[in-house]
Amino acid sequence: MEARDVVTLEKNEKISEFAPGDTIKVNVWIREGERQRLQSFQGVVLRMRKGGPSSSFTVRRVASGIGVERSFFFHSPNVESVETIRRGIVRRAKLYYLRGLSGKGARIKERTQSGKR
Repeated sequence: MEARDVVTLEKNEKISEFAPGDTIKVNVWIREGERQRLQSFQGVVLRMRKGGPSSSFTVRRVASGIGVERSFFFHSPNVESVETIRRGIVRRAKLYYLRGLSGKGARIKERTQSGKR
């Protein structure tokens, strides 16, 4: 028996459509002791894993010169919302090569309204 057969999944309406290469802002609920607060994490989408309950996406940002990657589940109740800041033009589904780049080399061209740049 598969997990996708047991659990009924509902699409989170607060998660907008995005793709690898896009810059997104993820608002996540963080629990510290008894308190709960909303924390945002903004970065470039490195990868997306689709496939039922375990579908997830990984976001990377550079903070104080150090690359920070964080993975989020699409169906997690802790993900409050996802908004797209920029749409990027990339030719790969997994952008692991960005880990080795820095500065101008790590930039991704922005997609305009008409399609490509």
